[in-house]
Amino acid sequence: MKPLSALRVLVAFVLLVLLHFTLRPLLGWRLGPDFLVVATLVVAIRVRPGTAAMVGLLIGIISDSIGTEPFGAAALALTVVAYGASWIQSTVFADDLMVTAMLIFFGEWVFGVIFYFASRTAVGDPVLVPLFVWAPMRAAVTALFGVVTLMILRPILPPPDR
Repeated sequence: MKPLSALRVLVAFVLLVLLHFTLRPLLGWRLGPDFLVVATLVVAIRVRPGTAAMVGLLIGIISDSIGTEPFGAAALALTVVAYGASWIQSTVFADDLMVTAMLIFFGEWVFGVIFYFASRTAVGDPVLVPLFVWAPMRAAVTALFGVVTLMILRPILPPPDR
């Protein structure tokens, strides 16, 4: 990646992380958008899978250190999501709004599923409702907010190049 492109992706990444820690708490929704997943995906589709996994791991560790959930759950989930998104983007190259929305939706859903199983402490918890009701609804909200945010940031972001 060229230095100017890397700087533009870094600016968009920092703006998305700031949105996660400023706008999301103000909304106060149970199904609030997860801008950390969107920020990780923005970087992941522009770098190689190994680098994407490292970015996902670092963002996950930072998220885990700030949050109250068991440590390592977000790191594992964001690492898998970032690696998968980078690998999928390298095989299916498309800079399309609908493809990006689907990538954000499924990235958030996979993140929610991995996070749920990695942070689960009780064995008798219900599984179907969190995975097939709340996780897809949260993924849809995140995809909606992510696409709107990326449309606003489109002049800043360079197209993915491989």
